[in-house]
Amino acid sequence: MSKLILTRHGQSLWNAENRFTGWVDVDLSEQGILEARKSGVLIKNLNINIDMTYTSFLKRAIKTLTVILEENNLELEINTAWEINERHYGSLTGLNKEETKIKIGDKQFKKYRRSWDISPPPMPKDDKNQSLFSSLNASIPQDMIPLTESLKDTYNRVIPFFESTIKPHLQNNKNIIIAAHGNSLRALCKKLLNISDQKINELEIPTGNPLIIEFGQSFEIKDIQYLDKTREKTI
Repeated sequence: MSKLILTRHGQSLWNAENRFTGWVDVDLSEQGILEARKSGVLIKNLNINIDMTYTSFLKRAIKTLTVILEENNLELEINTAWEINERHYGSLTGLNKEETKIKIGDKQFKKYRRSWDISPPPMPKDDKNQSLFSSLNASIPQDMIPLTESLKDTYNRVIPFFESTIKPHLQNNKNIIIAAHGNSLRALCKKLLNISDQKINELEIPTGNPLIIEFGQSFEIKDIQYLDKTREKTI
């Protein structure tokens, strides 16, 4: 049997400021570093072998994974993949969430933030936030770089990557950590837990609280649980 540990990065500087972050490459806050360290301790307490790791192109996820590995005294290769980047928030990128809700109304705000297939207006190509994206993005084919995404769009890049690259290792009884983002992990959980388009808006992934999924020999889910019981969310 294999285990998949999903960890949303610790609090970022823009999380702390309540801003739409998306593809902007912001760092962890001090609280975020502490959350990453706690994630590492919780994973260490499992007393299991970790065979492989994956993360996005964004430093808040890369740093979270790095801290987790340090806490576990591991020197595993860190595999980065843009396909598990956070959802691209288009023209909402950088805006304060509360101010945006007041400006566009609660109903439209919820559609942009939590609906399955509605994306915000696209980011203008001359948007100043483009300069704040990860330098690793230079390796992404230009025709695949979005200007906005819905959760469905995020799902459509996360799942093929998971199926082709990560799932075969899990089926080969490898234990894997994925350190990624709220929406890329929501997309993956939608697939793994068979969550409907209508119910996926209810799934919230807390920062810095590892979710461990144990698979059986036929890749059925045998067990799923958050490691920090004081901060767990309904799955």
